[in-house]
Amino acid sequence: MKTKYFIPLLVFYISVSLIAQENSNQNIENRNWTIDNCVNEFSWKDTVQTNVGYQYWFFDKNFIDGRTIKMSVISPNSTTHIPHKHSEDEFFFVLEGTAEFYLAGEKKSGSKYSAFYCPSNIEHGVRNIGDTELKYLVIKKYETR
Repeated sequence: MKTKYFIPLLVFYISVSLIAQENSNQNIENRNWTIDNCVNEFSWKDTVQTNVGYQYWFFDKNFIDGRTIKMSVISPNSTTHIPHKHSEDEFFFVLEGTAEFYLAGEKKSGSKYSAFYCPSNIEHGVRNIGDTELKYLVIKKYETR
């Protein structure tokens, strides 16, 4: 598969998968799904600035029962925060740059089209070890009340 088609197909697959999952929450089942509320196109005006780059939420935790897709961008040789752990598991998918993945005391690097799975309650982190921006997707389901 040509790489220029890979990212759009991945985002489409993730979006369709998230929307198609069965859920007993009546608010989700009764929501009026339209093409307008199921497609999100990147917009600079909706980015959230961080100390080392920015984030863009394609779908935030208020969209569907805590499931999210976010793009994070980290400046060269930086990290957003120290390794941490939480009750939710999450996936990272590198779009551009060189990442150092940290999981339970071990490190491994990855570049464009690398994926990283972080199981719940295990210390993990992502750091930009390259000389260019690191752009990656974060796919996660937050606990909701």
